[in-house]
Amino acid sequence: MIMAVLARRVLGLRIGAVRALLTGVAGLLAAGVVGTPMGPQASRTPLVTVQLGAALLGAMIFLVLSEAAVAGGSVRGMVRWPGALRRRLARSRRYTQLSRIAVRHGLGRFLTGRSRRGAASPKDQAALARSLRLALEEAGATFVKLGQVLSSRYDLLPDVFVEELSALQHEVAPEPWPDIERVLAEELKAPPEKVFAEFETEPLAAGSMAQVHRARLRDGRAVVVKVQRPGARQVLERDLDILFRISDMLERTTSWGRTVGSRALVQGFADSLHEELDFRTEARNTAAVAANAAVPGTAEDGDGRAPAAAARVLLPEVHLELTTARVLVVEWLDGVTLNRADTVIEAQGLDRERLARDLFGSLLHQIMIGGVFHADPHSGNILVLGDGRLGLIDFGSVGRIDRMLRASLRELLMAIDRNDPQALSDALLDLVERPDGIDEERFTRALGRYTARHLASAGPPGREMFSDLFLLVAQYGLTVPPEVAAAFRALATVEGALGRLVPGFDLVEEARSFAATELARRLSPRQLSRSLADEAAAVLPMLLRLPRRAERISSALEQGRLSINVRVFADERDRRFIQGIVRDVLLAFLGGVAGVLGMLLLSTRGGPRVAGSLRLFDVFGYNMLLISSVLVLRVLFTISKPQR
Repeated sequence: MIMAVLARRVLGLRIGAVRALLTGVAGLLAAGVVGTPMGPQASRTPLVTVQLGAALLGAMIFLVLSEAAVAGGSVRGMVRWPGALRRRLARSRRYTQLSRIAVRHGLGRFLTGRSRRGAASPKDQAALARSLRLALEEAGATFVKLGQVLSSRYDLLPDVFVEELSALQHEVAPEPWPDIERVLAEELKAPPEKVFAEFETEPLAAGSMAQVHRARLRDGRAVVVKVQRPGARQVLERDLDILFRISDMLERTTSWGRTVGSRALVQGFADSLHEELDFRTEARNTAAVAANAAVPGTAEDGDGRAPAAAARVLLPEVHLELTTARVLVVEWLDGVTLNRADTVIEAQGLDRERLARDLFGSLLHQIMIGGVFHADPHSGNILVLGDGRLGLIDFGSVGRIDRMLRASLRELLMAIDRNDPQALSDALLDLVERPDGIDEERFTRALGRYTARHLASAGPPGREMFSDLFLLVAQYGLTVPPEVAAAFRALATVEGALGRLVPGFDLVEEARSFAATELARRLSPRQLSRSLADEAAAVLPMLLRLPRRAERISSALEQGRLSINVRVFADERDRRFIQGIVRDVLLAFLGGVAGVLGMLLLSTRGGPRVAGSLRLFDVFGYNMLLISSVLVLRVLFTISKPQR
């Protein structure tokens, strides 16, 4: 047991009692194996140190092997082996299925991430984009959602891929009613017939993660009930595990994966999907967007007056008392989705221009004023209601932008309104994460060419306006924060819905109008005085401290005591990293020296004898070799041990 403790300390591991006992037994066996050829007198000679060293080395080897087999330092990992084996087999089957899908659609050469083909022609790119879309559709819901996310990332993919992935659809058969009924009973703690006055067993729509039913509460109000599919979480976790492995492979083996940060991209995608799996998050999202859209005065920079466009877009009320992690109950909005509303719009004689301006103005208000916005406003999530208004549904994906980023976005809009490349550059650099060595003058000139192409030309700009902006940002090594990318993604998504209402709808002109209205509101006496008071409250403490600091600096300069202190390795993580490198190098050096000395002592002839034919040089040589083995094993284990 002493050897088990020593081996654990040398390797820096934490182990349980059972593994400590097994480690001690392994050390005892190693001592016995070494001591048997030495004879029964070995324990009474200086060779006893060799036996003790062999026991320590044997215990360490056992710990290294067991750590490789049972990560975590406890025998409890063995209990998890059957479950881990089942998951591995399921993952292997899924790998095989995905590989067959990729090969069937001509994507086999990309499975290893080592395709060596050069730049493809536009025709080849179009064919590859179509093959990718078909493969993602066949691969299932998780991969379809990934493709839909990538369809808004103009900075990552060429236009032909963006356009092709924008058409991704995934037809899913509805879940049998008994399975849905069981989920409802488990979540609501009662059968559906006892909770609802009416419940339609035939779903209105079926998605990959959930399906939607119409129902009526006991008080007579019509509601929509969204129920998560049984096993949706298990399917999602399995596919995300595969996506993480693919992203790690891409980041290791391809320059594209390292440039875009494929691991971080999949991590953000996984976080958003995990939020969608918890319907309580969607309920909070719906309530937050509704609160900021209906009463903007509750936002920190609103003035209590709701824009007409935002007021004419209705959001459903959430019934929180009936909402759980897998069941969501919201108000029924009586309308038709925008992708099927052409006949309704014509029959009611609705003004398409007004509907488009209301929709776009509502989204801009959510992004610029409220700070919480619908991140997926496609035509299927927009309703044309019976009273001529619009409705927004499905808030499983929302974006959040803090006050500073909202201010930068407003400055960006105002710069677009003034067609000012310098102001546009300043606002854009405030929005993104920029490298230290960016050439701002050159970047401003590039933005000037961008504005001349997209903002000063006649006619409404197309989708390439967003793609060119993202390409320009990527060209100068700038990184768009996820929340800002979500805002641009929402604007790019809503463009399709706006085009369905009014072909050729001019987003830039409407954004300019919004910016002008917002600027007029901010220059009103009430808002201007409030802004000045807020700025004064933030700046006044700093101004009061400036005279004292200036006096201290000038006094130190006059007396020759002015100095600048720079703390090298001030971060504890940096110090630990350097210490670890120095320790490993030192141990490796000492282990090598000990091994060389041991070999020299064993090969040296003569020397004093300690017992019979046993020479003192042999005792020292064997011990040196054992010390060398222990030190080298320690270094190798430290280098290869996974960091958790």
